Amino acid sequence: MTTPPGSATSLLSAVEAALRAFFESRRPLTEAVGGTFPDATATLEAFVLRGGKRVRPAFAWTGWLGAGGDPSGPDADAVLRACAALELVQACALVHDDIIDSSATRRGFPTLHVEFAHRHTVGGWAGESAKFGESVAILLGDLALAWADDMVRESGVDAAAHARIAPVWSAMRTEVLGGQYLDVSTEVTGDESVAAALRINRYKTAAYTIERPLHIGAALAGADDALIAAYREFGTDIGIAFQLQDDLLGVFGDPALTGKPSGDDLREGKRTVLFAEALARADASDPGTADFLRRGIGADLTDDQVHRMRQVITDLGAVDAVQSRIDELTAAGLRALDASAATESAKDELRAMAVAVGRRTA
Repeated sequence: MTTPPGSATSLLSAVEAALRAFFESRRPLTEAVGGTFPDATATLEAFVLRGGKRVRPAFAWTGWLGAGGDPSGPDADAVLRACAALELVQACALVHDDIIDSSATRRGFPTLHVEFAHRHTVGGWAGESAKFGESVAILLGDLALAWADDMVRESGVDAAAHARIAPVWSAMRTEVLGGQYLDVSTEVTGDESVAAALRINRYKTAAYTIERPLHIGAALAGADDALIAAYREFGTDIGIAFQLQDDLLGVFGDPALTGKPSGDDLREGKRTVLFAEALARADASDPGTADFLRRGIGADLTDDQVHRMRQVITDLGAVDAVQSRIDELTAAGLRALDASAATESAKDELRAMAVAVGRRTA
């Protein structure tokens, strides 16, 4: 990195440059394995570098700055590489989530398991195409998580900084996998409560999207416990707000912006806070509508049926309830940030990022 990132655009470019350099460093290893492995890892690389707002590295980097990190200092490049490694954790989560949800597209392109199933079909290979696609995608998701660890270890941060972030990194990995497990488990155990959906949001998304990245940034800078606690409170609130906005987009988002089919969450049977809010209201006021929602979630819905479910969810007041929760969480998170000892410039940037989370359209 020849100049420290001083804007969202330059930070994104710096993160992507760090990721490209890391993938380049893995090529001798993948080529030594040989066969079709280099081609498969090239597909993973394309997946990681294809779009994305780099939210997690941005929060980690800003957390580091807010705790006194110097973007012009000798450790800036190493810190940037450690922050960029969060994109590989994200890649693992997305690849595996797409398999679990049977998603066909991601960011307007075929998901990895669909892409490799297609290659199997076109190649006329033995066995089941879908099974092959899922198997390859699972392995590539695992590889992304392993490489995330490698990228942090090889980032160049000093031993003391690495020791400080190691337990945070470990906790983050456990939390995101635990949250994914809760998501899968809740779909089959029948827990339809708002509390269960919020718990999933807390661990599947909030922890590794904002809370732990900020924690990692603060730990890299050697921040004190008070700032770390404030960052975590802010990160939890804003992280849950981020996922609640994602819940709204999963039902009402524009496919041209989200890169996923309209109403995908309803067809996939996701037990989101939005759906839980709608169901709780229907149970209390209109059992017939509650039955309609239960029969519809996870079904192979037509576009007209998706439209009808959207209308019902809106009429029940669930959308307004979720938006109110987003606003309340954002306000609470900003209060924690304002009371913290983070630098004023970092506070300004984090405020802007928090507001953007609540207003995003993709």
